[in-house]
Amino acid sequence: MRAAVLADGAIAGAVGSTALNVVSYLDMAARARPASSTPEKTAGRLAQVAHVDLGAEERAANRRSGLGPLLGYGIGVAAGVGYALLARGHRMPLLLAAGVLGGSVMTMSDGSMTVLGVTDPRTWRRSDWLADLVPHLAYGVAAAATWNRLRPPASGRGG
Repeated sequence: MRAAVLADGAIAGAVGSTALNVVSYLDMAARARPASSTPEKTAGRLAQVAHVDLGAEERAANRRSGLGPLLGYGIGVAAGVGYALLARGHRMPLLLAAGVLGGSVMTMSDGSMTVLGVTDPRTWRRSDWLADLVPHLAYGVAAAATWNRLRPPASGRGG
């Protein structure tokens, strides 16, 4: 597979990650809710599982604070690359692509946090699910639209 296809997938994933963060920050501003602590907890738990010392207490907290969002961007970009492999460089209908991309990122992030014991989606309220679902849908739409814009339409087919 050509490197350009994988690069387009990475770009689409980065754009989707940015959209996810924008929607999350808008939700925080609109509802006056605090930032989620799960990214930092996930980074700390991953370091623990991998036997990586993040340093003394304050330094470790600062590292977790930086690593948490980076993990999110990593998942978003990786999902874009994975989608590029799945789509084999071709466009898909926007709604289908948005569902695949948004659903895969939500599954990867929530699934990894669940496996690591950071959260348990079975205990989430409806508002928790909505606060998680809406940004991931934004990720999917933005990533899919970017992918479709970057990939030329096949002759005789719409994108």
